Amino acid sequence: MHSELDLLNLLWVLLAAWLAGNLAERFRYPSVLGELLVGIVLGPPLLGILHTTPALTVLAELGVLLMMLYIGMEIDVRGLGKASWAGLLAAVGGFITPFVMAYFTVVWFGGTALAGVFVGIAAGITSLATKSRILVDLKLLDTRVAHVLMAGALISDTMALLAFAAVMGVVEIGAFDLGRVGLVALRAFAFFAVAVAIGYRVFPWVGRRMTEAGLTNRTFHFTFVLLVAVTFGYLAELAGLHSILGAFIAGLFIHDNVLGRSLAQDLTRAVRDASLGFLAPIFFVTAGFAVSFRVFTGAELGLFLALVAVAVIGKVAGTVLFYLPTRFGWREGLTVGLGMNGRGAVEIIVAGIGLERGLITPEVFSILVFMAIFTTATVPVFLKWSTDWLRRRGELVRSREERRGTLIVGAGDIARMLGRMLAAGRPVRMLDSNPERCRAAERDGLRAHGGNALQEQDLSAAGAAEVDSLVAITTNPVVNALVARIAREVFDIPDIYLVQVTEEDQRRDGTLRHLEALSLFGGPLARDEWEHRVAVGEFVQDQMEISERTTGAALRQELLESGPTLPLVVWHQGNAVPFHSRTQLGIGDRVVLLRPATRLQGDESFQQLVVDCPILDVEGPLSPNDFFTAVATELMSSDEDRALLLRDFKSQGASGATILGPGLAIPHVTTGLPAAKPMLVVRVRNGISFPDQPEPVRAAFVLLRSALTPERYLHTLSNVARVAGGPSFLERWMAAAGVDALRALLGEPVRDVFGSKG
Repeated sequence: MHSELDLLNLLWVLLAAWLAGNLAERFRYPSVLGELLVGIVLGPPLLGILHTTPALTVLAELGVLLMMLYIGMEIDVRGLGKASWAGLLAAVGGFITPFVMAYFTVVWFGGTALAGVFVGIAAGITSLATKSRILVDLKLLDTRVAHVLMAGALISDTMALLAFAAVMGVVEIGAFDLGRVGLVALRAFAFFAVAVAIGYRVFPWVGRRMTEAGLTNRTFHFTFVLLVAVTFGYLAELAGLHSILGAFIAGLFIHDNVLGRSLAQDLTRAVRDASLGFLAPIFFVTAGFAVSFRVFTGAELGLFLALVAVAVIGKVAGTVLFYLPTRFGWREGLTVGLGMNGRGAVEIIVAGIGLERGLITPEVFSILVFMAIFTTATVPVFLKWSTDWLRRRGELVRSREERRGTLIVGAGDIARMLGRMLAAGRPVRMLDSNPERCRAAERDGLRAHGGNALQEQDLSAAGAAEVDSLVAITTNPVVNALVARIAREVFDIPDIYLVQVTEEDQRRDGTLRHLEALSLFGGPLARDEWEHRVAVGEFVQDQMEISERTTGAALRQELLESGPTLPLVVWHQGNAVPFHSRTQLGIGDRVVLLRPATRLQGDESFQQLVVDCPILDVEGPLSPNDFFTAVATELMSSDEDRALLLRDFKSQGASGATILGPGLAIPHVTTGLPAAKPMLVVRVRNGISFPDQPEPVRAAFVLLRSALTPERYLHTLSNVARVAGGPSFLERWMAAAGVDALRALLGEPVRDVFGSKG
């Protein structure tokens, strides 16, 4: 028996796979098609130049194991939980429909029920790797169709492998015995339970210990990953499943919170090169050796045509029908169905195992191989045609996938003010190594995470993988640049904003150009100066409405001509975005600005608020909703802003009002919306009926906490309490004749309190 490795035969197999795979890719097809075809042409089905050996079979099986490990590593297991509703519907419809149709077709042609189930699984599979390559080539990755296709392929392949595991469990016992089937199901459940426990509990712990021990060598971790894959494969076999399922499950848990995002991506590439570049092509070439051309003659031709027809029709029609509840239109459903019609590598692997176990005949195996070749070859053509059709109709929807929100690295005073404004329209997270700054951000109503922004694990824990923009605003320009690089290269965050300290930094820093980052605030920031102003309240918050189209750079230059100015955010159609040099400003947009202000101490600070604040004098009575609506109308100029401020009032109203005494209250709210005045005073002659208050409120001092520094907020709160605590205040308040008299009344007690200090 000749069991040694025939190196010359291996050389020819690898050379043929390499040339055919690259040729297929030159024609924009996946390399697996070229490898299958060259195996058919040069192998026993046609020319007989290449042949298989026991040693080659071992390498091929190892290649399948590594390829399933790679596929698992490419899939973000957390994406299964976050996959879109449309992707789920497409996956279910695109798997169940061809599965059922293929099953009945096999049984109709005289095949066994088990063979029908196996062929149904193969017909329902969707090739994930094939889709990603085609979507890149067609420049469709930023479309909703691409999002749905990737989510659908991910779920479909996972469903197929789980169904495959169930079939292999039944195959092990050889017949349907309820007791033995239950035992197999119990063993399979035990395997998945152990795998999940190890993946979620043990792997992260081992990863942290290896990092702490300084074990960061890539070769060491590569060996560790291979050991994990083989171990999981063996555990799967012990449970009566196939080893490829174990390798796939192992790959799902080798992700960034185990090894760090960069190392995990590095190892994924290494496993891909070892599998797709060396061992997996051996499997696909030798799979071509088992193909029979008899499927094109006699009775097998009818089965071949029937299976290809039901696989294509079932996949496309099932996807379209199940896609209708999304209300994205049947044309988009048809496009998704045509895109999901390609099978590819996983189908060939499943078919090969079915042939090896005797579940399907060589003819059925050949049918599945040709079906994979035919359906995969048609995907680029049909997907290009259908997406061009959607584009012409204006129905090709561009999407930024499911990323949403802003991560601000650095939680200083300016960063927190920026965060409060952005939080009015989107989720905001903050990351800082200083616990006190994190606590200050939490007090401002922002989510804050303590950690090192240069550590991928900390960035990941802060939500870097889920946001669509990052603001780097730490005190260290080098740290900002490094964080921006990690954000782009590791987390692929679309929009990155960098703060620069001086003109010199701006000239010599190539980070903006290299990463296509945006210059926060439109140019260099005198950081220490502005941080001090914001911290002590030496600023005036203002807003400018744009009357003609311009850019952020041009507006900043214009603003600086009139003195130091810090543009923070731009409000456009109800959304706030950070101001940057390339901001395109349209008519009606509003820019929120900070300008220096002379510091006011003690009574002067409150006196200035009294002079500047709006005062409403209404008859009433008012409900809380009517009261908050009146306040929002006074403070905000647009309907959108009024609605947003009213939302903030309603969400914080119950906990955001301080009752000073009978008839007196201080409602306060934290909001990111721009407001010219931080305080508004209201007299309601017939009162506001606040819940749980025995008497209607007739004097209300509304404070916008986000427009005041913590120091000024506490100072203002104290002064309002002193004003309202003055002798006979409420009686004098109700007797005052108009707004001017009310304003004068507010000033009197402050002079009484602070006027004589000697």
